Amino acid sequence: MKSQYTIEDLSSHLFWDVDKNAIDFENSKEQIISKVLELGMLKDWDIVKQVYGLETIKNTALQLRSIDDVTLAFLSNLFEIDKTNFRCYKLKQSNPNSWNY
Repeated sequence: MKSQYTIEDLSSHLFWDVDKNAIDFENSKEQIISKVLELGMLKDWDIVKQVYGLETIKNTALQLRSIDDVTLAFLSNLFEIDKTNFRCYKLKQSNPNSWNY
């Protein structure tokens, strides 16, 4: 997969905690998709959609260990998949919090 985009095209706040030179669209697919889904802006979503396509985003999101509730609801609605099919939902159900705030 050859992309016309670089990591610098995505919002700078997404990758403040890692070396941007070590990230590329091919080898860091899960990390990029996860960060854009939860913290990205609309332009970031558009870039990721063009680079990976909706099918790859869906397959990656289904396997992520952690997705916030709002993003999970969005993805469930977008892909018309019940949220119980997402790995993060199953993990959350098996490790409930004592306090729900």
